[in-house]
Amino acid sequence: MYGRRRVGKTFLIREFFKNRFAFYASGVADGKTRAQLKSFNDSLREYGCPQRAIPKDWFEAFTRLRALLEDEGALREPGSDKLVVFLDELPWMDTPRSDFRAALDRFWNMWGSARPDLLLIVCGSATSWMIDNLIDDHGGFYNRVTRQISLAPFTLAECEEYFARARTGMTRRQVVECYMTFGGIPYYLNLIDRKYSLAQNIDQLCFSQTGELRFEFDRLYRSLFKHSGRHVAIVRALAQRSGGLLRTELAAMEGIGDGRQLTAALKELEQCGFVRQYRDFTKPKNGQTYQLVDPFSLFHLRFLDTGDIGSWTSHHGTPGHAAWRGLAFELVCLLHIEQIKRALGISGIETREVSWRAKTSPGAQIDLLIDRRDDVISVCEMKYAPDKFAISADYAKTLHAKIEAFEREAHPRKALHLTMITMEGVARNAHSDIVQREVVADELFT
Repeated sequence: MYGRRRVGKTFLIREFFKNRFAFYASGVADGKTRAQLKSFNDSLREYGCPQRAIPKDWFEAFTRLRALLEDEGALREPGSDKLVVFLDELPWMDTPRSDFRAALDRFWNMWGSARPDLLLIVCGSATSWMIDNLIDDHGGFYNRVTRQISLAPFTLAECEEYFARARTGMTRRQVVECYMTFGGIPYYLNLIDRKYSLAQNIDQLCFSQTGELRFEFDRLYRSLFKHSGRHVAIVRALAQRSGGLLRTELAAMEGIGDGRQLTAALKELEQCGFVRQYRDFTKPKNGQTYQLVDPFSLFHLRFLDTGDIGSWTSHHGTPGHAAWRGLAFELVCLLHIEQIKRALGISGIETREVSWRAKTSPGAQIDLLIDRRDDVISVCEMKYAPDKFAISADYAKTLHAKIEAFEREAHPRKALHLTMITMEGVARNAHSDIVQREVVADELFT
């Protein structure tokens, strides 16, 4: 099982098995090899291993684990009669110049894989490590993974169900605004205190010097990436460009650079769900654009990464707050494309989701194009408004110019359906006829 930190991987596994493990151990954040071995040995002793001395290396540690599991007193899961071994935060155990992977390989391939009564569950937040070293491994673990779960954050519908069970009394608008701030990360949502309003919760959790999430951004990236400076620099750059940046644009920026290290960092950010990669409509084979899609990272960089933090309510009504709401709502939409397709009635139609950036019309850009096999392209405009969104004369001109530029440059050869995705719908006025399809926030909860 893998997925970004705080998404609930450990909780899910421990709840499912009711903590009935034959052995459970977790890696130590930022711990060196000796610290990892000491922690592993503490777990061995807790489950009945008589040896007190810290193992000299991982081979000895796994030899002790084998002896522990072969003992008749080893705890078995009542339903399946299996020996369930749960190794949590596995990537943290694999410290530089340790023999961890070789020892785990030997433990599993020479003994564990031949035991039909053994269930080995491994879990990690460093998604790229899990994929590269286990799932896509071409060495000792090739074709050894029998099942894999990529645990994703909650959707809006799942957030609504969670808050209903927690009796927080949130409206759907408040659920959307909460998602715009925290994303669908269960750990963050669990910190919401139902005695307070959403604004009060954000103030206490993020803006208070002792708030639980005040310094979460730094902790999060350091815990996931061994050399997180480049990753953070990429995320900072992407937070300033709502439509994303080309790889070549990122490579030219100070503190990021080009080459293999940039490729690796982008891959890791994408695998962990912070960044999405998509292509321009006119460049189907190259020209990847990278876009920040983690709401909490965007929120932190817009409001908590500055010298003047203030309080959450002090930001309300400011231009920065209005700009953030627009960007954050776009992220919510981009994270619910399947729900948008369902609302449009095209769930069963093959599609590709791309963007487009004009070359001859400065500033013209479409962040989401749903290119459909039924000869239609849904040109999606995502706009946040407290009430129904009113299309002004100037905005109508902008939309017309954008679509004309797209037709002139991209030659789509398909019907273009302008689709507005808003909180409450589009207000009827002299300019609203330009819109062919609408999706409202309620439909993102399906």
